[in-house]
Amino acid sequence: MSYESYFAERREQQLGELKEFLTIPSISALSEHKQDMIKAAEWVAGKLEAAGLENVKIHQTAGHPIVYADHLHAPGKPTILVYGHYDVQPVDPLNLWETPPFEPTERDGKLYARGATDDKGQVFLHVKAVEALLNQEQKLPVNVKFCIEGEEEISSPSLLTFLNEQQSLLATDAVLISDTSLIEKGKPAISIGLRGLCSLEVSINASNTDLHSGTYGGGVPNALHAMIELLASLHDKHGHITVEGFYEGVPELTAALHEEFEKQNFNEEQLKKTLGLSTLYGEEGFTFVERTGARPTLELNGVWGGFQGEGTKTVIPKEAHAKITCRLVGQQDPQRILDAIIAHLHANVQPGVTLKVKPGEKARAFDMDPSIPLLQTAADAYEAVYGTRALFTKDGGSIPIVETFSRQLSAPVIMMGFGLPDENLHAPNEHFNLENFDKGLLTIVEFLKRVQ
Repeated sequence: MSYESYFAERREQQLGELKEFLTIPSISALSEHKQDMIKAAEWVAGKLEAAGLENVKIHQTAGHPIVYADHLHAPGKPTILVYGHYDVQPVDPLNLWETPPFEPTERDGKLYARGATDDKGQVFLHVKAVEALLNQEQKLPVNVKFCIEGEEEISSPSLLTFLNEQQSLLATDAVLISDTSLIEKGKPAISIGLRGLCSLEVSINASNTDLHSGTYGGGVPNALHAMIELLASLHDKHGHITVEGFYEGVPELTAALHEEFEKQNFNEEQLKKTLGLSTLYGEEGFTFVERTGARPTLELNGVWGGFQGEGTKTVIPKEAHAKITCRLVGQQDPQRILDAIIAHLHANVQPGVTLKVKPGEKARAFDMDPSIPLLQTAADAYEAVYGTRALFTKDGGSIPIVETFSRQLSAPVIMMGFGLPDENLHAPNEHFNLENFDKGLLTIVEFLKRVQ
């Protein structure tokens, strides 16, 4: 029986299983869902065992459990470690969901639920692809390991410890991850780069109390004025970041990478229309795709202070606050970037106010050479199913554990995503296009059969 027929016969049954998985509210960030996290880990373990995987074990951690399984009966063949996560984002604002987030619903060829595309739906594809190979062939063409965690949405703190302690258990020739997306419908992509990350919170304090703007206005420091002036100093009018040393370690865009970006044929005009913008904005001299995939950023995520209520309150605020995140590329060191930004802030803050900076999370950028044979094999597998060879892209987001996997296991990471950019991951009405559910199963089977 062909794999197309195999999956077609079992489609409704497998979708029913996925829907069952999606009913579990495994929100890792909220302590009240701890039992749901355990339930989700047990569900994953059960499905791995039912698929024919061996040595299935739920590893307890200081946080949420990690599920491991393997099937190591292909001597002389490579080992592929499949990584994914069963935890999901919170669902707020709940009122914007058309159907309840943990009541999976099919509409217009899409499956709606929290976790449908990030990442339960995509993890499920790998379990069922391996199950299909074992059912059809009674063996796997390669050795396979699974490592499915429950803390990806909260930066994977327990997985870092698990990796350190279990390197021999997780030893592999490559890590396979499906937690990214196609470029657009029918246009597959393999991410060969993820930007790194660092964050900080900035506070400015002036007087010891809010002051009447009539009595004191024009004669004392205004925390909001000082904050706005300071934040404005971080960029010039061309979108260039003015922090000294910020661009150290940023690679020049090669001709080959320019060509890969151009192959995407990204429609900036359509993006403006979709977002309701009259123009795009960013570092001059680069396209939108280049800015968001291969260039570093410094973005304000929140700025607040003073009176926020209805009407007018004539005060000079005593304090102001801002949150900043940077996306990093190449060899940029997150700690050095934080140090450089903090030095810039102290050097440029207005006299008469007090500056406090609280550093936050840090993660290095990740890059892979697209000429690696396994990446080329993955691109071929997409072409066999989608009829279009996958393009190699650099994604603007950050998945910190990817760089850690690559470095600690000394293995390439193959990011074969089956989501779409508009599937509302982390937002209300998250969904998974079922066309990519069907094609994703076939593509994973094709890839594993082609691995040499």
